Amino acid sequence: MINMALCDTVLLDMDGTLLDLNFDNHFWLEFVPKKYAQKHHLSIEQAKQQLIPQFKSMEGKLEWYCLDYWSDVLQLDIAGLKAEIAQLIAVLPHVMDFLEALKNSHREVLLVTNAHRDSLNLKMEKTCLQPFFDAIVCAHDFGLAKEQPGFWEALQQRHPFDKQRTLLVDDSLRVLDSAKRFGIAHLITIARPDSKKPVREITGYPVIADFRQLMIAL
Repeated sequence: MINMALCDTVLLDMDGTLLDLNFDNHFWLEFVPKKYAQKHHLSIEQAKQQLIPQFKSMEGKLEWYCLDYWSDVLQLDIAGLKAEIAQLIAVLPHVMDFLEALKNSHREVLLVTNAHRDSLNLKMEKTCLQPFFDAIVCAHDFGLAKEQPGFWEALQQRHPFDKQRTLLVDDSLRVLDSAKRFGIAHLITIARPDSKKPVREITGYPVIADFRQLMIAL
């Protein structure tokens, strides 16, 4: 496991890392197809057959995370629909204790997310996590997703950090691959980003079941 004494800066993803990815998975794979089916007089299965290939084609691109993009493409109020099921937004176990310990450790802590600002604001309102971060960075501010070349350089220019003394925790292996290529030294992923799905088998990066494993070093 990572030696936290070697990390002055901690970069934390939001969805699937601090927050239960069940909200987003349910929203995109169930709730949006349901609303799309109602709008176009389709069965939910027909709607999924149309939508899921569209979603897949945008994975890793900033558009995938952009509520404005999907509102335009699908002719649905995506931000409004997210608010309809906001009760499903949940913090993963032991996250609050970890963030409290991290704040008390006096490290620089940044929330670094691909989420659209409307989604980010909704989730911060529901979870009250904002005070734990020295800065909240939205990939849309840079016009680049975390998976894309150039994102980490832009982040470092905006919020200087030592790559050799920085930890990134993210559930996305594609994001971790991108950060690794940039040179961030300490990388960790999450075993179970979605509480409704099984634990993932990951071999390429250190994996934590929950944040208690990192609190020991704080």
